[in-house]
Amino acid sequence: MEDGWPEVLSAHPVAPEVHARVLDALDEIERRHDVTVLFACESGSRGWGFASPDSDYDVRFVYAHRLRWYLSVAPRRDVIELPISDELDVSGWELRKALRLLRKSNPTLLEWLDSPVVYREQPAAADSLRALAPAWFSALRGRYHYLAMARKNFRGYLQGETVRLKKYLYVLRPLLAVRWIDRGMGRPPMRFADLVAGTVEDRALLAEINALLAHKMRAGEAEYGPRRPHIHAFIEGALAQAEREPPHTHPVADAAELDGFLMETVLALSARKA
Repeated sequence: MEDGWPEVLSAHPVAPEVHARVLDALDEIERRHDVTVLFACESGSRGWGFASPDSDYDVRFVYAHRLRWYLSVAPRRDVIELPISDELDVSGWELRKALRLLRKSNPTLLEWLDSPVVYREQPAAADSLRALAPAWFSALRGRYHYLAMARKNFRGYLQGETVRLKKYLYVLRPLLAVRWIDRGMGRPPMRFADLVAGTVEDRALLAEINALLAHKMRAGEAEYGPRRPHIHAFIEGALAQAEREPPHTHPVADAAELDGFLMETVLALSARKA
Protein backbone atom coordinates (compact mmCIF):
# COMPACT_ATOMS: atom_id res chain seq x y z
CA MET A 1 0.00 0.00 0.00
CA GLU A 2 1.09 3.61 -0.57
CA ASP A 3 2.04 5.75 2.42
CA GLY A 4 -1.00 6.92 4.32
CA TRP A 5 -3.33 4.27 2.94
CA PRO A 6 -5.11 1.92 5.34
CA GLU A 7 -3.51 -1.48 5.67
CA VAL A 8 -5.83 -4.46 5.69
CA LEU A 9 -5.77 -6.39 8.93
CA SER A 10 -4.89 -10.05 8.71
CA ALA A 11 -4.58 -12.77 11.32
CA HIS A 12 -4.09 -16.53 11.21
CA PRO A 13 -4.42 -17.52 14.87
CA VAL A 14 -3.89 -21.15 15.82
CA ALA A 15 -3.60 -21.72 19.54
CA PRO A 16 -0.67 -24.00 20.49
CA GLU A 17 -2.94 -26.48 22.25
CA VAL A 18 -5.17 -26.70 19.16
CA HIS A 19 -2.13 -27.19 16.92
CA ALA A 20 -1.10 -30.12 19.12
CA ARG A 21 -4.61 -31.60 18.92
CA VAL A 22 -4.54 -31.35 15.12
CA LEU A 23 -1.20 -33.17 14.95
CA ASP A 24 -2.54 -35.89 17.27
CA ALA A 25 -5.63 -36.29 15.04
CA LEU A 26 -3.46 -36.62 11.93
CA ASP A 27 -1.27 -39.22 13.63
CA GLU A 28 -4.36 -41.21 14.60
CA ILE A 29 -5.72 -41.02 11.03
CA GLU A 30 -2.45 -42.42 9.67
CA ARG A 31 -2.49 -45.30 12.17
CA ARG A 32 -6.15 -46.19 11.81
CA HIS A 33 -6.33 -46.03 8.02
CA ASP A 34 -2.74 -47.04 7.18
CA VAL A 35 -2.17 -43.90 5.09
CA THR A 36 0.39 -41.12 4.86
CA VAL A 37 -0.76 -37.50 5.19
CA LEU A 38 1.06 -35.56 2.47
CA PHE A 39 0.02 -32.16 3.74
CA ALA A 40 -2.55 -30.70 6.11
CA CYS A 41 -3.63 -27.08 6.23
CA GLU A 42 -6.24 -24.63 7.50
CA SER A 43 -8.95 -24.02 4.93
CA GLY A 44 -11.48 -21.68 6.53
CA SER A 45 -11.55 -18.21 8.01
CA ARG A 46 -8.31 -18.78 9.91
CA GLY A 47 -6.59 -19.46 6.61
CA TRP A 48 -8.31 -16.52 4.91
CA GLY A 49 -7.18 -14.25 7.74
CA PHE A 50 -10.43 -13.08 9.32
CA ALA A 51 -11.27 -15.55 12.09
CA SER A 52 -13.53 -14.67 15.00
CA PRO A 53 -12.53 -15.79 18.51
CA ASP A 54 -15.06 -18.64 18.26
CA SER A 55 -14.29 -19.69 14.68
CA ASP A 56 -13.82 -23.40 14.04
CA TYR A 57 -10.53 -24.88 12.91
CA ASP A 58 -11.17 -26.28 9.43
CA VAL A 59 -8.35 -28.79 8.93
CA ARG A 60 -8.05 -30.24 5.43
CA PHE A 61 -5.48 -32.74 4.18
CA VAL A 62 -4.38 -34.86 1.23
CA TYR A 63 -3.26 -38.42 1.92
CA ALA A 64 -1.97 -41.49 0.07
CA HIS A 65 -2.47 -45.21 0.67
CA ARG A 66 0.04 -47.96 0.18
CA LEU A 67 0.41 -49.42 -3.32
CA ARG A 68 -1.95 -52.37 -2.76
CA TRP A 69 -4.90 -50.01 -2.14
CA TYR A 70 -4.59 -48.78 -5.74
CA LEU A 71 -4.58 -52.33 -7.17
CA SER A 72 -8.27 -52.99 -6.65
CA VAL A 73 -10.99 -53.49 -9.24
CA ALA A 74 -13.73 -52.26 -6.91
CA PRO A 75 -13.87 -48.51 -6.17
CA ARG A 76 -12.89 -47.58 -2.64
CA ARG A 77 -13.77 -44.68 -0.38
CA ASP A 78 -11.48 -41.75 -1.15
CA VAL A 79 -12.40 -39.39 1.70
CA ILE A 80 -11.53 -39.52 5.40
CA GLU A 81 -13.70 -37.47 7.74
CA LEU A 82 -13.59 -37.26 11.51
CA PRO A 83 -16.71 -36.43 13.52
CA ILE A 84 -16.70 -32.71 14.31
CA SER A 85 -15.37 -32.38 17.84
CA ASP A 86 -15.59 -29.11 19.75
CA GLU A 87 -13.99 -26.58 17.37
CA LEU A 88 -12.13 -29.13 15.21
CA ASP A 89 -13.46 -30.02 11.74
CA VAL A 90 -11.01 -32.48 10.11
CA SER A 91 -11.36 -34.11 6.69
CA GLY A 92 -9.17 -35.07 3.76
CA TRP A 93 -9.02 -36.34 0.17
CA GLU A 94 -7.08 -39.31 -1.15
CA LEU A 95 -4.27 -38.32 -3.53
CA ARG A 96 -5.80 -39.73 -6.73
CA LYS A 97 -9.06 -37.92 -5.98
CA ALA A 98 -7.14 -34.71 -5.31
CA LEU A 99 -5.27 -34.99 -8.61
CA ARG A 100 -8.50 -35.57 -10.50
CA LEU A 101 -9.86 -32.40 -8.91
CA LEU A 102 -6.67 -30.53 -9.73
CA ARG A 103 -7.12 -31.56 -13.38
CA LYS A 104 -10.56 -29.89 -13.19
CA SER A 105 -9.03 -26.75 -11.62
CA ASN A 106 -10.95 -27.27 -8.38
CA PRO A 107 -10.78 -23.90 -6.53
CA THR A 108 -11.04 -25.49 -3.09
CA LEU A 109 -7.97 -27.68 -3.63
CA LEU A 110 -6.05 -24.75 -5.13
CA GLU A 111 -6.82 -22.75 -1.97
CA TRP A 112 -5.56 -25.57 0.25
CA LEU A 113 -2.26 -25.52 -1.63
CA ASP A 114 -1.96 -21.77 -0.98
CA SER A 115 -2.97 -21.84 2.70
CA PRO A 116 -0.75 -19.75 5.00
CA VAL A 117 -1.45 -22.19 7.85
CA VAL A 118 0.21 -25.55 7.23
CA TYR A 119 -0.03 -28.01 10.10
CA ARG A 120 2.15 -30.71 8.60
CA GLU A 121 3.53 -31.85 5.25
CA GLN A 122 5.79 -34.28 3.43
CA PRO A 123 7.97 -31.58 1.80
CA ALA A 124 8.78 -33.38 -1.46
CA ALA A 125 5.16 -34.32 -2.19
CA ALA A 126 3.68 -31.01 -1.02
CA ASP A 127 6.18 -28.94 -3.01
CA SER A 128 5.53 -31.01 -6.13
CA LEU A 129 1.77 -30.53 -5.78
CA ARG A 130 2.21 -26.78 -5.42
CA ALA A 131 4.48 -26.73 -8.46
CA LEU A 132 1.88 -28.61 -10.55
CA ALA A 133 -1.04 -26.38 -9.53
CA PRO A 134 -0.45 -23.22 -11.66
CA ALA A 135 -0.57 -25.14 -14.95
CA TRP A 136 -4.05 -26.42 -14.09
CA PHE A 137 -5.65 -23.14 -12.97
CA SER A 138 -8.64 -22.29 -15.17
CA ALA A 139 -9.65 -18.62 -15.05
CA LEU A 140 -13.03 -19.59 -16.52
CA ARG A 141 -13.82 -22.19 -13.85
CA GLY A 142 -12.36 -20.13 -11.02
CA ARG A 143 -14.40 -17.10 -12.01
CA TYR A 144 -17.61 -19.13 -12.19
CA HIS A 145 -16.97 -20.66 -8.75
CA TYR A 146 -16.21 -17.39 -6.97
CA LEU A 147 -18.97 -15.38 -8.66
CA ALA A 148 -21.58 -18.00 -7.79
CA MET A 149 -20.39 -17.96 -4.17
CA ALA A 150 -20.59 -14.15 -3.96
CA ARG A 151 -24.07 -14.04 -5.48
CA LYS A 152 -25.41 -16.75 -3.18
CA ASN A 153 -24.13 -15.13 0.01
CA PHE A 154 -25.20 -11.63 -1.02
CA ARG A 155 -28.75 -12.66 -1.87
CA GLY A 156 -29.07 -14.96 1.13
CA TYR A 157 -27.60 -12.84 3.92
CA LEU A 158 -27.13 -9.16 3.04
CA GLN A 159 -30.56 -7.91 1.99
CA GLY A 160 -31.78 -6.36 5.25
CA GLU A 161 -30.82 -3.16 7.05
CA THR A 162 -29.30 -5.35 9.78
CA VAL A 163 -27.02 -8.10 8.51
CA ARG A 164 -24.77 -10.87 9.76
CA LEU A 165 -21.44 -9.07 9.58
CA LYS A 166 -19.25 -12.04 8.72
CA LYS A 167 -21.26 -12.54 5.52
CA TYR A 168 -19.81 -9.33 4.11
CA LEU A 169 -16.44 -11.07 4.11
CA TYR A 170 -17.97 -14.18 2.53
CA VAL A 171 -19.10 -11.98 -0.35
CA LEU A 172 -16.08 -9.68 -0.55
CA ARG A 173 -13.51 -12.47 -0.69
CA PRO A 174 -14.96 -14.27 -3.75
CA LEU A 175 -15.83 -10.97 -5.47
CA LEU A 176 -12.25 -9.77 -5.13
CA ALA A 177 -11.09 -13.14 -6.45
CA VAL A 178 -13.24 -12.50 -9.55
CA ARG A 179 -11.69 -9.04 -9.92
CA TRP A 180 -8.21 -10.57 -9.54
CA ILE A 181 -8.96 -13.09 -12.31
CA ASP A 182 -10.55 -10.50 -14.60
CA ARG A 183 -7.49 -8.28 -14.30
CA GLY A 184 -5.40 -11.11 -15.69
CA MET A 185 -3.48 -11.64 -12.45
CA GLY A 186 -3.82 -15.42 -12.55
CA ARG A 187 -4.74 -17.65 -9.64
CA PRO A 188 -6.20 -15.63 -6.72
CA PRO A 189 -4.34 -15.85 -3.39
CA MET A 190 -6.08 -17.45 -0.44
CA ARG A 191 -5.24 -14.68 2.05
CA PHE A 192 -7.89 -11.98 2.11
CA ALA A 193 -5.30 -9.28 2.82
CA ASP A 194 -3.44 -10.20 -0.38
CA LEU A 195 -6.64 -10.09 -2.41
CA VAL A 196 -7.49 -6.64 -1.07
CA ALA A 197 -3.97 -5.33 -1.60
CA GLY A 198 -4.08 -6.38 -5.25
CA THR A 199 -7.60 -5.27 -6.18
CA VAL A 200 -8.91 -2.44 -3.96
CA GLU A 201 -7.76 1.16 -4.45
CA ASP A 202 -10.60 3.13 -2.81
CA ARG A 203 -9.47 4.62 0.53
CA ALA A 204 -12.95 4.79 2.07
CA LEU A 205 -13.63 1.17 1.15
CA LEU A 206 -10.29 0.04 2.59
CA ALA A 207 -10.99 1.87 5.85
CA GLU A 208 -14.42 0.28 6.15
CA ILE A 209 -13.01 -3.18 5.40
CA ASN A 210 -10.46 -2.69 8.16
CA ALA A 211 -13.16 -1.59 10.59
CA LEU A 212 -15.23 -4.66 9.71
CA LEU A 213 -12.24 -6.98 10.13
CA ALA A 214 -11.33 -5.47 13.48
CA HIS A 215 -14.90 -5.92 14.67
CA LYS A 216 -15.16 -9.50 13.43
CA MET A 217 -11.89 -10.51 15.09
CA ARG A 218 -13.36 -9.36 18.41
CA ALA A 219 -16.95 -10.50 17.95
CA GLY A 220 -18.57 -13.93 17.60
CA GLU A 221 -19.42 -15.71 14.37
CA ALA A 222 -23.14 -14.91 14.74
CA GLU A 223 -22.74 -11.15 15.32
CA TYR A 224 -25.26 -8.89 13.54
CA GLY A 225 -24.94 -5.19 12.79
CA PRO A 226 -26.08 -2.37 10.48
CA ARG A 227 -25.20 -2.30 6.80
CA ARG A 228 -21.73 -1.01 5.94
CA PRO A 229 -22.47 1.60 3.24
CA HIS A 230 -19.16 1.65 1.35
CA ILE A 231 -18.85 -2.15 1.35
CA HIS A 232 -22.48 -2.61 0.36
CA ALA A 233 -22.22 -0.16 -2.53
CA PHE A 234 -19.00 -1.79 -3.71
CA ILE A 235 -20.59 -5.25 -3.69
CA GLU A 236 -23.61 -4.11 -5.69
CA GLY A 237 -21.40 -2.39 -8.26
CA ALA A 238 -18.92 -5.27 -8.49
CA LEU A 239 -21.70 -7.84 -8.97
CA ALA A 240 -23.21 -5.75 -11.76
CA GLN A 241 -19.82 -5.34 -13.42
CA ALA A 242 -19.09 -9.06 -13.13
CA GLU A 243 -22.10 -9.83 -15.34
CA ARG A 244 -19.98 -8.60 -18.27
CA GLU A 245 -17.70 -11.60 -18.47
CA PRO A 246 -14.34 -11.06 -20.22
CA PRO A 247 -12.98 -13.85 -22.41
CA HIS A 248 -11.17 -16.59 -20.49
CA THR A 249 -9.74 -19.88 -21.64
CA HIS A 250 -9.12 -23.28 -20.09
CA PRO A 251 -5.53 -24.28 -19.31
CA VAL A 252 -3.62 -26.54 -21.65
CA ALA A 253 -1.59 -28.97 -19.53
CA ASP A 254 -0.34 -32.53 -19.75
CA ALA A 255 -2.23 -35.04 -17.59
CA ALA A 256 0.76 -37.38 -17.85
CA GLU A 257 2.48 -35.17 -15.27
CA LEU A 258 -0.27 -35.92 -12.78
CA ASP A 259 -0.09 -39.65 -13.54
CA GLY A 260 3.68 -39.58 -13.05
CA PHE A 261 3.41 -37.72 -9.77
CA LEU A 262 0.80 -40.18 -8.47
CA MET A 263 2.91 -43.20 -9.39
CA GLU A 264 6.16 -41.80 -8.01
CA THR A 265 4.56 -40.71 -4.74
CA VAL A 266 2.73 -43.98 -4.07
CA LEU A 267 5.75 -46.13 -4.97
CA ALA A 268 8.07 -44.04 -2.79
CA LEU A 269 5.73 -44.18 0.22
CA SER A 270 5.15 -47.91 -0.22
CA ALA A 271 8.90 -48.58 -0.38
CA ARG A 272 9.42 -46.52 2.74
CA LYS A 273 6.79 -48.53 4.64
CA ALA A 274 7.85 -51.95 3.35
